[in-house]
Amino acid sequence: MLNKKQYFVREHVGMFKLSNAYDILDPDTQQQLGIAKEEISGGLHFLRFFVNKQLLPTTVNVYEGTESNPSKMIFSIKKGFAFFSSKVDVIGRNGQTLGWFKSKVFSLGGAFRVFDDMGTEIALVKGDWKGWNFKFLFGDEQIGSVSKKWSGVGKELFTTADNYMISLEGEVNEAHATLLLAAGLSIDIVYKER
Repeated sequence: MLNKKQYFVREHVGMFKLSNAYDILDPDTQQQLGIAKEEISGGLHFLRFFVNKQLLPTTVNVYEGTESNPSKMIFSIKKGFAFFSSKVDVIGRNGQTLGWFKSKVFSLGGAFRVFDDMGTEIALVKGDWKGWNFKFLFGDEQIGSVSKKWSGVGKELFTTADNYMISLEGEVNEAHATLLLAAGLSIDIVYKER
């Protein structure tokens, strides 16, 4: 799954959902490559009735295929409690830290600083003024993008579901694909969910 240059991420529709799920599709064939599911405790589900979801911790597990089978888990995204700035860890299937994101407190459209597993800042995910299109930058070089896709007035007005196109540019490697796919999901978790 992590050898693709493009991913279409489709959030499951829900009027009053307390946890999220996303289909990860190949945009050319519409074949489902994977699924990402937010998996949190019952206590956190209860808190979401009273507290903004963006402030609470969450875990999103990404699985290859169409089911959330633990043996097919590729990586996890974990966000702790957040007040001004969010930290999102990207954890591999064997429990090793692959990298992490730190949201910038003051940014127009949203931004993440990207760190590798050693804590070295290696990139920036930067949003436009609308917060719908994000660039994945290594220095001044753009190696990928995350863009929101319009899904129609009915869905946009009456649900919280969002769709994103994630694209890699240049040579694709598993580390870049993992971090960019995690960034696309993290954008929704940190900036878009209420």
